Amino acid sequence: QVQLVESGGGSVQTGGSLTLHCAASGVSVLRNCLGWFRQAAGKEREGVAAFIDGGGATYYADSVKGRFTISRDSANNTIDLEMDNLNPEDTAVYYCATLVCDTGPPRYIYGGQGTQVTVSS
Repeated sequence: QVQLVESGGGSVQTGGSLTLHCAASGVSVLRNCLGWFRQAAGKEREGVAAFIDGGGATYYADSVKGRFTISRDSANNTIDLEMDNLNPEDTAVYYCATLVCDTGPPRYIYGGQGTQVTVSS
């Protein structure tokens, strides 16, 4: 059974940083495509950053390129999302999720309960 548990969300001011953590079980972070999605109030869910193949290729949404970094730890079976230079538009619930292995915007398959990120101006 796949389980994805997110942590690390919180409230920061504009320009601040947060690192989100995802502990995975029942699925290998190294052999599967996993990443981070977010959903802001009143908006559709969007893929933010993801590993899109087993070789380590990554996807980043244009809005986060240069500010967010996704990483994975095969020993601990975790995926992290380091977020720097945050702005209020980054406010959302962030979900760790499995996704379809493909190029282009990630397609969500199954995710965790999410963690709230709030950025104030």
